[in-house]
Amino acid sequence: MQKNPSYTSLVAVGDSFTEGMSDRLPDGTYRGWADLLAARMAARTPGFRYANLAVRGKLIGQIAAEQVPVAAAMQPDVITLVGGLNDTLRPKCDMGRVRALLEESVERLAPACKQLVLMRSPGRQGPVLKRFQPRMEELFACVDDLAARHGAVVVDLYGAPSLGDPRMWDVDRLHLTGEGHRRVAEAVWQTLGHEPEDPEWRTPAPPTAPPGWGARRVADARFARQYLLPWIGRRLTGRSSGDGMPPKRAELSRYVD
Repeated sequence: MQKNPSYTSLVAVGDSFTEGMSDRLPDGTYRGWADLLAARMAARTPGFRYANLAVRGKLIGQIAAEQVPVAAAMQPDVITLVGGLNDTLRPKCDMGRVRALLEESVERLAPACKQLVLMRSPGRQGPVLKRFQPRMEELFACVDDLAARHGAVVVDLYGAPSLGDPRMWDVDRLHLTGEGHRRVAEAVWQTLGHEPEDPEWRTPAPPTAPPGWGARRVADARFARQYLLPWIGRRLTGRSSGDGMPPKRAELSRYVD
C-alpha cells in the first residue's frame, strides 16, 4: 500500500453502518465514519469529491442491484463496500446467495476504482453476537477471499477490542456511537496508507464500573420497547427501516464539511 496516497474521490456503498447511524448531529441527521473519512481526505486534496449511496436496512441483494452499478459508473478513486451483515441477522439466511451477491458486487466494483475497501464489520459483545457469530465469520471469510483475489484491502473491525466494548454502541445495540464511528474512520484512514492520527484506535476505553442490576433492567426494557419489538415487527411484515429512503449523498460532488 502506498504511503500517504492522494485520492481525489470516494464513493461509499452499504447499509446503516455506512449511512452513519447512530452518529447523530444536532440537526438530527447522521454523520458516521464515511463522512469523517471524506472530511479527512478532502482536507488533503482540493476539489475532493464524495458520494454516499448507503441506505439503512438494505440487504446485500438490494445493495448489489441498487448501489453497485451506480458506484461503478462513477469511477471514483476509492470505493468502500460493506454489506451482507443485515442478511446474517435474519432468521432465514441463504449464505450461499449472500456470498454469491457479494462476489458479484466485488467483481463489478474492483475494476471501477483505484482502490476497493472491504470490511470485517464490528460486533458488539453479548448474546446476539454469539447467536449469529458463525454466519458473520462465514461472511468475513468470504470478504478475505474476495479481497485477496481482486486486490481489495480489508479493514478488520471485527477483531478490534475497542469496538467490542458495549460503550461504543448506541442504545439500540445495533449501531455505533459517534466515538465508535470516529475509530472506524481512523481504521480505514490507516488501511488506505495514511499516517495514523490515532495509533491507539484499537485500544479499549479505560474500564468503568458496570451499571447496577436495576439500571440494566431499565435499559433492557427500553431497548425492547423502542428497538427490538419494532425490529421484529418489520421482519414479520417484510418491511425495512430504509423503505422509500433515498441514498444519503447520491451525487459524486465536491465535499464541503
